[in-house]
Amino acid sequence: MSAPDSLFVRAARAQPTERTPVWFMRQAGRYMPQYRAIRKQYSLIEICKKPEVAAQVTIEAAEILKVDAAIIFADLLLPLEVMGLPFHFTPGEGPKIEKPLRTAEDIARLRTDLASDLGYVSEAVKLVCKHFGDTLPVIGFCGAPFTLASYMIEGGSSRNYLFTKKMMYSAPAAWSELMKKLVTVTAEYSAEQVRAGADCIQIFDSWVGCLSVEDYRRYVRPHATDLVKRLQNTGVPIIYFGTDSSTLLSSMQETGAEVIGLDWRVPLDTGWQMLGFKGAVQGNLDPVLLFAEWKELKSRAQRVLQQAGGRPGHIFNLGHGILPETPVENVKALREFVREHSAEFKTAEALSGVRK
Repeated sequence: MSAPDSLFVRAARAQPTERTPVWFMRQAGRYMPQYRAIRKQYSLIEICKKPEVAAQVTIEAAEILKVDAAIIFADLLLPLEVMGLPFHFTPGEGPKIEKPLRTAEDIARLRTDLASDLGYVSEAVKLVCKHFGDTLPVIGFCGAPFTLASYMIEGGSSRNYLFTKKMMYSAPAAWSELMKKLVTVTAEYSAEQVRAGADCIQIFDSWVGCLSVEDYRRYVRPHATDLVKRLQNTGVPIIYFGTDSSTLLSSMQETGAEVIGLDWRVPLDTGWQMLGFKGAVQGNLDPVLLFAEWKELKSRAQRVLQQAGGRPGHIFNLGHGILPETPVENVKALREFVREHSAEFKTAEALSGVRK
């Protein structure tokens, strides 16, 4: 860990902080002119595979926004390549898997011994940590087993996850084998990011909201728990984030992750209450509110802080990533508002505790 005593890390461990730390998912992205300039020179994958460029993108975003954590620039699907499943990006359509997994034989051919080939990501982490030292924590990340599996099986994004669920239901042994292989690769890949200096790992389960509670607990939770436990052996806190996952929150908490990410579909206090107010939470402003007039954006951000109630363990973030057309100045203004006003809620909560 490069910044173990930082505001962000203390909040992730649900320890008291003088104010609420704030960072944004996809804080380095196309909404920033600096990033667009780099994309004119390199493709997304080229940026990921060039540690100096990935580090530059990561550092610039964190410094421009003056946030409380930097998240390494990488792509969720990078582990697929070293497992023997090539992919590419189609303009306007997102990632495409060249040969989707559909059979047990396809899964049997996947490799788990080349995670070290993803070392360019940990090299980028190392450069970012060297730049910031102990002044700013660095977040590493990986895709969750279910979300990566769904990409691998569907061949890209999906509306109904037909092939993914079909495999879960009709070929549970093959499904389990795929999930175990994904845990093996992502655990090694993420642990290397921690060895390079990362202070936290966020697990992105972007598509898990398509599952019922029963299916999540039966087909996903055991493997997500395995991944969380392996990563906790590195000594850093783990954030587990999914979208459209309000029905799954208590089950996701059972993985043992220190921080549960909340999207905008559930009020922050309701989501935290579902977790018994145990551990930390991250979230959860709707990213589209960054397009609203300042009065509305400020009001909604204030509501999130009020719902957090000054409790230890709240990390302010969006309910998903920053959208490409987002005005940069709105992101900066939001960060400044959270920094200034979260301290007020912390003070009010502390005084309330004294009065009691």
